[in-house]
Amino acid sequence: MGNINETKVTGKVQELVANPSPLGLFGLAMVTLVASTSKLGITDGTAYVIPWALFLGAAAQFVAGVFDYKHDNTFGATAFCAYGFFWFAMAFSWMISNGMWGNGVAYDVHQMGYAFLGYFVFTMIMTVGAMGANKVLFIIFFLIDLLFLGLFMSTLGWGGAGFALLAAYAEVGISIMSFYGCAATVLNTHYGITVVPVGAAFGPWTKKAAAAKAGVAA
Repeated sequence: MGNINETKVTGKVQELVANPSPLGLFGLAMVTLVASTSKLGITDGTAYVIPWALFLGAAAQFVAGVFDYKHDNTFGATAFCAYGFFWFAMAFSWMISNGMWGNGVAYDVHQMGYAFLGYFVFTMIMTVGAMGANKVLFIIFFLIDLLFLGLFMSTLGWGGAGFALLAAYAEVGISIMSFYGCAATVLNTHYGITVVPVGAAFGPWTKKAAAAKAGVAA
């Protein structure tokens, strides 16, 4: 072993990976499209929502989040992984309520209501961060705020039927804007120009961050 020359390499090694955001946004768009039909009474039950929750809402967003970590994108990685885990949990919850898992076990739906409340708080934090990305992403997060507001209020029994309806229509809006965001990211990246506009970042922290970077560059 003493005859082997050892070379120590220091520094940052980063893999070249494609932008995972379109995959995550597509997964979000699909699962909210399917799930919203149940909330609006267009379709019945949640049994056929489960596969879309597992593979599109959960797996697609989680994979996007993992690859966003490789991009050194803390915001995107945290968002996609957190919402991916949310849809894993929702799929398992629907399995229980549909008797697919733990058949006959007693459960308290209010526990899910408090989970929705927790995600509402988390989403408000992420909405502030979305201001520093672009306006389309901010709108998506604002609609997710409304979704979780409607979900936790209606599930905990703190509001009337209006909150359940708010959640349903907010989910439709999330789907539409996520399809738009997916298209924008794919086409703008593919062509290297702005094909689908997303709107510039905004807000006081965005301006302060830009000023700080300019000061460092100077």
